[in-house]
Amino acid sequence: MRERSDDKTIDRLRERIAHVGEDGWFFARIAAQVAGRRRELGLSQSQLAELTGTTQSAIARLESGGRPPRIDTLLRITSALDCELEVRLRPRASDTTKGERT
Repeated sequence: MRERSDDKTIDRLRERIAHVGEDGWFFARIAAQVAGRRRELGLSQSQLAELTGTTQSAIARLESGGRPPRIDTLLRITSALDCELEVRLRPRASDTTKGERT
């Protein structure tokens, strides 16, 4: 039964991903990765919350894409999941007409 609930959560995340902008996509991807890794390790949301010093409801909100996590919380979560957090900046595709002065 628990696995089906997790599958439904992932399905809801995919639906949200299809309807959000670039920023929403970024956080939805993180949410899906956290949920997937947590399940790989056999952890419940409550267990992950205990390992990271937060609440089960905060983990549920993160995994459902309900709220972007604070960076310090995300760092604790990635540590508990034995992962590295990778954030990078890259230049946006530029429009050659932008920034030109007349």
